[in-house]
Amino acid sequence: MDTIKIGKFLAELRREKELTQEQLAEKLGTSNKTSSRWENGNYMPPVEMLMELSDFYGVSINELLSGKRLEQSEEKTAAEENLKQILTESPFSFEERKAHFTKKWKREHAFELTVTMLAFVAAFIVGIALDEGLIVIAAAICSFAYNVISYNRMMGYVERNAYDDPNKKS
Repeated sequence: MDTIKIGKFLAELRREKELTQEQLAEKLGTSNKTSSRWENGNYMPPVEMLMELSDFYGVSINELLSGKRLEQSEEKTAAEENLKQILTESPFSFEERKAHFTKKWKREHAFELTVTMLAFVAAFIVGIALDEGLIVIAAAICSFAYNVISYNRMMGYVERNAYDDPNKKS
C-alpha cells in the first residue's frame, strides 16, 4: 500500500468537504494528530475507520486504498490488487494463517465430523455387544479411513487458502 498516496487522497477529500484536520477528527472521534498522521502517510487508518471514512466521504474503501477516485471499469482490477497487497503485507504469520483456516474448516464441518464419528462409535459398540468381531474391525477400519480422508480434505482447504500461490488463478 502506498500510504503517502492514500494520505494525499484523504487530505484532498477532507479539503473538498472544507474541513480542518481538527474538525474531521472531531466528527470521527479521533485526534487531529491521528488525522495528520493518516494524511502524511505515516499510518494507515484502521479497518473500522476506513469504513467510516468511506461513508463520510462517499467513496469506496477500494478508492481509499487505491488513493484515488476510480472509474467503474477500474474498480474490480483495483480491488483485486488491493486485496493481494493486503494479503501479502498481512501481519499474520504463515503458521497463524494455517491455524486460522484449520479452525475454520473444522467449524464448517463440525456437524459432519461429529455425526460420522458417532456412527462409527455406535457400530463399534454394537459389534462388541453382539460379539461380532467383524463389525468391530470394520468400524475401526472405516473410522481410520474417514479420519485420513477428512484430514486430507482439511489440509487441501488450508493449502488453497493459507499459502500464497503465485500460480493460483483469480
